[in-house]
Amino acid sequence: MSASRQGLAVRLGGWSTRHRKTAIIGWLLFVVVVAVVGGMSGSTVMTNSEGGTGDSAQAQKILEDAGLQTPAGEMVMLRSERPDGWRAAARDLTARLEKTGETARIQPPVRSRSGREGLVSFDLKGDPDTVGDRVGPVLDAVEDTRSAHRGITVHEFGDGSAAHMLSGMLDDDLKKAELTAVPLALGILLVVFGALVAALLPVLLGVTACIGTFGLLALVSHQVSLAESTNSVMFLVGLAVGVDYCLFYLRRERDERAAGRDAATALRIAAATSGRAVLVSGITVMLAMAGMFLSGLLLFKGFAVATILVVLMAMLGSVTVLPAMMSWLGDRIEAGRVPLLNRRRKKGVHTSGGLSGALVRPVLAKPKLFAVVSTGLLLVLCAPALGMKTEQLGMEKQFGSKAELTVAFKEITGAFPGGPAPAEVVVRADDIGSDRFGAAVADLKKEITGSGRFGKTVEVELHRKEGVARIEVPLSGDGHNAASERALDTLREDLVPRILGPVSKEAYVGGELAGNLDFNDQLKSDIAPVLLFIAGVTFLLMLVCFRSVPIALASIVLNLLSVGAAYGTMTAVFQHGWGAGALGMEPAGAIEAWMPLFVLVILFGLSMDYHVFVVSRIREARDRGLATRDAIREGIRTTAGSVTGAAVIMVAVFAVFALLQMQDMQQMGVGLAVAVLVDATLVRMVLLPSVLALLGERAWYLPRGLRWLPRFGHGEEPVGDGTAEAPRPRVPAGR
Repeated sequence: MSASRQGLAVRLGGWSTRHRKTAIIGWLLFVVVVAVVGGMSGSTVMTNSEGGTGDSAQAQKILEDAGLQTPAGEMVMLRSERPDGWRAAARDLTARLEKTGETARIQPPVRSRSGREGLVSFDLKGDPDTVGDRVGPVLDAVEDTRSAHRGITVHEFGDGSAAHMLSGMLDDDLKKAELTAVPLALGILLVVFGALVAALLPVLLGVTACIGTFGLLALVSHQVSLAESTNSVMFLVGLAVGVDYCLFYLRRERDERAAGRDAATALRIAAATSGRAVLVSGITVMLAMAGMFLSGLLLFKGFAVATILVVLMAMLGSVTVLPAMMSWLGDRIEAGRVPLLNRRRKKGVHTSGGLSGALVRPVLAKPKLFAVVSTGLLLVLCAPALGMKTEQLGMEKQFGSKAELTVAFKEITGAFPGGPAPAEVVVRADDIGSDRFGAAVADLKKEITGSGRFGKTVEVELHRKEGVARIEVPLSGDGHNAASERALDTLREDLVPRILGPVSKEAYVGGELAGNLDFNDQLKSDIAPVLLFIAGVTFLLMLVCFRSVPIALASIVLNLLSVGAAYGTMTAVFQHGWGAGALGMEPAGAIEAWMPLFVLVILFGLSMDYHVFVVSRIREARDRGLATRDAIREGIRTTAGSVTGAAVIMVAVFAVFALLQMQDMQQMGVGLAVAVLVDATLVRMVLLPSVLALLGERAWYLPRGLRWLPRFGHGEEPVGDGTAEAPRPRVPAGR
């Protein structure tokens, strides 16, 4: 067959093997250059208004446009054994805070109802986005006060202390993930291949793909601002996908060599089969990730850019640099063998697939039973998701109940309800300094005081030059519970529009709770169009790739079951606390608001890896003339080792994230690890073959009206070099 008629994967692999130095050196140079240039350009982090939505984002946008950043607030509570015994410590603290030069608007202490607690509130100078880097002297002043007054209990909470702790935690977590996930992946690959060099290749490709994407993301961030967690998400997806793609490609080439093929033929067959599957899977994953662009939130647009770029890098590296490396290494790829792990059958075939072969026999013998049982198990895993509750987890939940900041938050909110999380009313008007506007603000304060749903102190800032007013209103409750939400509703639906509406151009209610509720509402409206987009894209791609309506429909249903299992597990562990103690984790009582949409997109993409590779091998066997059940048996048996190895790597990488400190990272790690484990075992090895066996030849049904679809081969492509396989029997039209 001429090169022009060969598949893209074969042409890319062929070019790479003929131009090995160009492919390898070009890849390394590209990765180094983009990493260096990206590092020099720096990254742009999205602003508070860009990261939000709804009225709360509009409120923040007014302040940003006027050049009025909401200052980072901080508060310190002092507790004594007797009433007012904290006052000397409060005076000392105020003096120390003033000396740091980092504070502004230090308020006189507020006394609690019992008199045993005093609350010192103040702002931190400078850009609130970088306050975590500058809050050190303030933290030291608070600690010095604690040391100087032994009988006084001191608790500090605020934007600066939280940002400082969060920054350190994110840095530690990312380093931990990098230092743990890579050796884990290498160890698993060493077991899979039984040779050090073969195990190193996928890890090197996965890591270089991530490094290159770090640089690309820094450059892209100047057009699309990114969240701080974007790099962690990118690394999580990139390492898992990059290693998996290389593993499938390399494993097929090793199997062909073990079957007696020469090096060139084995590499060509790997390109024509696994290489093609890598391209199909990569394109499917990227299109699935593109569904996040339909979200109204910049956070997900950043996630989409990051995951699409890293999957593209991993895919290109797998079909170009990997075959070049394999061609250059030749048999040296088996260097560093571990004897007990490098066993082969006498006939030259890898020993993988024994367990899967034993499992697939009863599945194919009683497909209805196994379909019902496996579906029932999956639905049980999905069931807890019916009661899923989502919210933007505050720092006190992200850090865990034993963290110093969490303890401080609970103590402060207990003694001073509504203190740490006030609502923020932002007003834009032409006559901010007029008596009419002042009277409206006075009326607002009066009604707030008399409603019983708010805290004591309402603070008003008038910026006459900018025509903007900022009013802080303490909410009842702890700033997150039902009482706080009722107070916020009163402010948004009644007080602000009725009192401030007539004297202003714009009036919005923002703040932490308002931002959380707006964010959650946006996500609820986003998930349906994103799901429809991903399902539609998946259906069309699978229909074109496999020319089968049942296969395309099954792809969607099976993926939804995997996603449901992830949702159910996350809800059970982190909302209800089932098994959380055994896992060494702490339930937050809710799921992070962005998690369901993110997990949906990521799992729909990643699940296609296994689905495409398994179904491609089944279709390949059927195209050679095998009956559907025999093709299923061979497809499952021959892919079991690769799918198992890939799944173990993904589960291990995701499990690393489950062991990190941040609650959202733990939820993501547990959800993705469970979903991949379930998908690679129960779904792909039991439910998929049982469903295909029940369908029989109907599994390949294609309506007459769609028989114009292009026909893609799924086996090795014959070439005129004397190494071609015997021609495969033709498949009847529409099959």
